[in-house]
Amino acid sequence: MEFQVKKIDGTDDSKIMVDDAVFGMEPNEAVVHQAVQAELSNMRQGTHSSKSRGKVSGGGRKPFKQKGRGMARAGSTRSPIWRGGGTVFGPEPHTYKKRLPKKMKHVARRSVLSSKAKDGAIIVLNAVTLDTPKTKMFVDFIKTLGLQGKKLTLLTGAVDDNLFFSARNLPNVIVIPSVEASTYDLLDNEVLVFDKSGITLINEQLSVKN
Repeated sequence: MEFQVKKIDGTDDSKIMVDDAVFGMEPNEAVVHQAVQAELSNMRQGTHSSKSRGKVSGGGRKPFKQKGRGMARAGSTRSPIWRGGGTVFGPEPHTYKKRLPKKMKHVARRSVLSSKAKDGAIIVLNAVTLDTPKTKMFVDFIKTLGLQGKKLTLLTGAVDDNLFFSARNLPNVIVIPSVEASTYDLLDNEVLVFDKSGITLINEQLSVKN
């Protein structure tokens, strides 16, 4: 499979060949679903907590005698039915980590890339560089490509601070090195924009031999 490479002004430049096994496979939606679930689950901190009756302060003695007051018996003011008492079956800190085999991760990412390629939602540029970190320059670049108002992910070959700082205030734009992009990063957009080195690296990373 080949993609048309464009210049930063939107005009055609050259063409680049990519592996059909990465950008032209039959998408496996079930594996994509598992990968996204695992990635979103692994983002959770799992630090939620509550106090059981054994963790709240007070309640060291019986609040009133067992019989004679015409009230329900009570052994502690920290009972869950009392104000200030403990929580019954409340949340406790625990991990949400889910492990997915490397091969499944690769299949999921290949599936998303293949689906995007089939839908014509991949743009390849010969290079994407900015001299200074300026949001206005990045917005002008998006307008030149006719992508204003669209949610896009820009996948680069290397970390570029100027691009990152220029795009971080834009709500619908993410800039990330292509080899670090997760299945969710590839999926959560309307258009994938690669620079030439970015698509080359992800093509090598996800090739079948790996």
